[in-house]
Amino acid sequence: MTHERLSLGARGEELAVAFLRKQRYRILERNFTTPLGEIDIIARKGRTLAFVEVKTRSSLAFGSPAEAVGVRKQAQIIKTAKWYLAEGKGRGLQPRFDVVGVLLHGQQTEIEHVVAAFEV
Repeated sequence: MTHERLSLGARGEELAVAFLRKQRYRILERNFTTPLGEIDIIARKGRTLAFVEVKTRSSLAFGSPAEAVGVRKQAQIIKTAKWYLAEGKGRGLQPRFDVVGVLLHGQQTEIEHVVAAFEV
Protein backbone atom coordinates (compact mmCIF):
# COMPACT_ATOMS: atom_id res chain seq x y z
CA MET A 1 0.00 0.00 0.00
CA THR A 2 1.34 3.43 -0.87
CA HIS A 3 2.25 6.03 1.72
CA GLU A 4 -0.48 8.29 0.31
CA ARG A 5 -3.18 5.63 0.79
CA LEU A 6 -1.96 4.84 4.32
CA SER A 7 -2.03 8.54 5.17
CA LEU A 8 -5.56 8.90 3.74
CA GLY A 9 -6.74 5.91 5.79
CA ALA A 10 -5.14 7.19 9.00
CA ARG A 11 -6.74 10.61 8.52
CA GLY A 12 -10.10 8.96 7.91
CA GLU A 13 -9.81 6.91 11.10
CA GLU A 14 -8.97 10.02 13.15
CA LEU A 15 -12.02 11.79 11.73
CA ALA A 16 -14.20 8.72 12.41
CA VAL A 17 -13.04 8.58 16.04
CA ALA A 18 -13.80 12.28 16.51
CA PHE A 19 -17.22 11.82 14.88
CA LEU A 20 -18.10 8.83 17.09
CA ARG A 21 -17.00 10.67 20.23
CA LYS A 22 -19.29 13.58 19.29
CA GLN A 23 -22.09 11.00 19.01
CA ARG A 24 -21.26 9.96 22.62
CA TYR A 25 -19.51 6.70 21.81
CA ARG A 26 -16.68 5.67 24.09
CA ILE A 27 -13.72 4.33 22.11
CA LEU A 28 -12.55 1.06 23.69
CA GLU A 29 -10.05 -0.14 21.08
CA ARG A 30 -8.41 1.11 17.92
CA ASN A 31 -6.88 -1.20 15.34
CA PHE A 32 -7.71 -4.34 17.33
CA THR A 33 -5.65 -7.04 15.62
CA THR A 34 -5.75 -10.84 15.80
CA PRO A 35 -4.36 -13.55 13.53
CA LEU A 36 -7.81 -13.52 11.87
CA GLY A 37 -7.95 -9.85 11.01
CA GLU A 38 -8.30 -6.32 12.28
CA ILE A 39 -11.14 -4.08 13.42
CA ASP A 40 -10.56 -0.35 13.05
CA ILE A 41 -12.60 0.83 16.03
CA ILE A 42 -14.45 -0.88 18.86
CA ALA A 43 -16.74 1.54 20.66
CA ARG A 44 -19.47 1.49 23.26
CA LYS A 45 -22.63 3.55 23.53
CA GLY A 46 -25.02 2.55 26.26
CA ARG A 47 -25.47 -1.23 26.10
CA THR A 48 -24.23 -1.45 22.49
CA LEU A 49 -20.76 -2.63 21.50
CA ALA A 50 -20.04 -1.35 18.00
CA PHE A 51 -17.40 -3.01 15.83
CA VAL A 52 -16.65 -0.26 13.33
CA GLU A 53 -14.97 -0.54 9.94
CA VAL A 54 -13.74 2.79 8.57
CA LYS A 55 -13.41 3.32 4.83
CA THR A 56 -11.90 6.52 3.47
CA ARG A 57 -11.90 7.75 -0.10
CA SER A 58 -10.94 10.94 -1.88
CA SER A 59 -13.62 10.66 -4.58
CA LEU A 60 -16.77 8.78 -5.50
CA ALA A 61 -15.24 7.38 -8.70
CA PHE A 62 -15.52 3.83 -7.34
CA GLY A 63 -18.64 4.33 -5.22
CA SER A 64 -19.15 5.56 -1.70
CA PRO A 65 -16.64 4.61 1.00
CA ALA A 66 -19.22 2.51 2.87
CA GLU A 67 -19.91 0.45 -0.26
CA ALA A 68 -16.31 -0.79 -0.16
CA VAL A 69 -17.02 -3.14 2.76
CA GLY A 70 -17.79 -6.32 0.86
CA VAL A 71 -18.78 -9.79 1.98
CA ARG A 72 -15.18 -10.99 2.42
CA LYS A 73 -14.30 -8.01 4.66
CA GLN A 74 -17.51 -8.47 6.61
CA ALA A 75 -16.62 -12.12 7.29
CA GLN A 76 -13.16 -11.11 8.49
CA ILE A 77 -14.61 -8.48 10.83
CA ILE A 78 -17.13 -10.97 12.23
CA LYS A 79 -14.38 -13.53 12.96
CA THR A 80 -12.25 -10.88 14.63
CA ALA A 81 -15.21 -9.67 16.70
CA LYS A 82 -15.87 -13.24 17.87
CA TRP A 83 -12.23 -13.42 18.98
CA TYR A 84 -12.66 -10.18 20.94
CA LEU A 85 -15.83 -11.46 22.61
CA ALA A 86 -14.21 -14.84 23.36
CA GLU A 87 -11.58 -12.95 25.37
CA GLY A 88 -14.41 -11.95 27.71
CA LYS A 89 -14.49 -8.33 26.57
CA GLY A 90 -17.80 -6.62 26.00
CA ARG A 91 -19.62 -8.98 28.33
CA GLY A 92 -23.27 -8.00 28.74
CA LEU A 93 -23.26 -5.70 25.72
CA GLN A 94 -25.16 -6.11 22.46
CA PRO A 95 -22.69 -6.40 19.56
CA ARG A 96 -23.32 -4.54 16.32
CA PHE A 97 -21.39 -4.03 13.08
CA ASP A 98 -21.16 -0.46 11.79
CA VAL A 99 -19.35 1.21 8.91
CA VAL A 100 -18.12 4.78 8.92
CA GLY A 101 -17.46 6.11 5.45
CA VAL A 102 -15.23 9.17 5.17
CA LEU A 103 -15.06 11.14 1.94
CA LEU A 104 -12.20 13.64 1.78
CA HIS A 105 -12.35 15.86 -1.28
CA GLY A 106 -10.39 19.09 -1.21
CA GLN A 107 -11.10 20.94 2.01
CA GLN A 108 -14.47 19.25 2.41
CA THR A 109 -15.17 16.19 4.53
CA GLU A 110 -18.30 14.06 4.50
CA ILE A 111 -18.88 11.37 7.10
CA GLU A 112 -21.56 8.68 6.79
CA HIS A 113 -22.25 6.38 9.75
CA VAL A 114 -24.07 3.23 8.67
CA VAL A 115 -25.49 1.73 11.86
CA ALA A 116 -25.95 -2.06 11.78
CA ALA A 117 -24.40 -2.16 8.31
CA PHE A 118 -24.31 -5.97 8.33
CA GLU A 119 -25.14 -8.91 10.58
CA VAL A 120 -23.70 -12.28 11.48
